[in-house]
Amino acid sequence: MMDEIINRVANSPLISFDLEDYYHQGERVVLDIKDVLFQGLILREKDFRDFVKEQDWSTYEGKNVAITCSADAIVPTWAYMLLSVKLEPFAHLVVFGSLSDLENALYREALSKVDLEQFRDKPVVVKGCSNVDVPTYAYVEISRLLRPVAKTIMYGEPCSTVPIYKRPKQKV
Repeated sequence: MMDEIINRVANSPLISFDLEDYYHQGERVVLDIKDVLFQGLILREKDFRDFVKEQDWSTYEGKNVAITCSADAIVPTWAYMLLSVKLEPFAHLVVFGSLSDLENALYREALSKVDLEQFRDKPVVVKGCSNVDVPTYAYVEISRLLRPVAKTIMYGEPCSTVPIYKRPKQKV
């Protein structure tokens, strides 16, 4: 007679945390101001303000925007501020930097809304595989957020985990 197969993973108290669930589906775009620069080197205020005035900022509705300048030029800070002010009413999120910086900011925004109390005193496994490219930043951030509340933090899949953190036992 065969022994009954018991799914110990399904019966375990482990809570799986999937960072893919926090991936923002909105389009990601880069607003590179290099083409607005005079001779590709200098930002002239009048030309830049004309560029800003002529843009249809509503085309960024719901998008996630990374503002940058890929040219080796000195761009005054106010120029990025001006772009941010114009984009803010339309875009979901605006950051200064690369697409990588934008992705990190999207995860920062999403993870800041997680109700951490659901993980209090529980073993948590942060899922390692996903169908989207989850940045390392998100793994670091969720580890930082979970450490004060979770009993243990592991990485991987419930059937094969790597221990990350275990709360020390309280001395009585």
